[in-house]
Amino acid sequence: MAEQYEFLSEEWLAQVRRLREEMPEPEGEPPVTMKMNVVVIQTPFDGGDMKGHVDTSKGELLVEEGHLDTPDLTVTVEYDTAKAIFVEQDLAVAMQAFMAGKVKVQGDITKLMALQAQAITPDPNAVAIAEAVKDMTRS
Repeated sequence: MAEQYEFLSEEWLAQVRRLREEMPEPEGEPPVTMKMNVVVIQTPFDGGDMKGHVDTSKGELLVEEGHLDTPDLTVTVEYDTAKAIFVEQDLAVAMQAFMAGKVKVQGDITKLMALQAQAITPDPNAVAIAEAVKDMTRS
C-alpha cells in the first residue's frame, strides 16, 4: 500500500507535484483554458484557510499553491467538500455543495461549468494523477 498523507498537507502537495512531473507532456491543448483561484476554508492545519490555483493557460493542467494575479474566477470551498471534489472526484457532492451555498464562485462561472463538462472526457494524465491521489490520501 502506498504511503498516505493528509489532504492538502505539505507532504501531500509535494507528492502531487512529483506525480505531475512524472507524467508525459500533454499531447494537445486543454479543452478549457482558464485561470482559477481556489480558497479552501476550515482546513485542519494551523494556517486555517489555504490559497491555491488551477491554471490551464499554458497547455497543461497546473494545480499549485498561491493565488494568481488575474484569475478568470475564484472559488471558495470548505475543506471536506474540496476533498470530496478533488480526491474522491464526487461531482454529486460538488453540485450539492454549490446548490447549498457551500461553494462560492466569483467571476466567470462559465469557465467552471466548461471545466466540469470536460470531466466527461478527462485528460489521461489528470485521470492517472487522480487515481494516485486517491491512494495516497488518508480517509
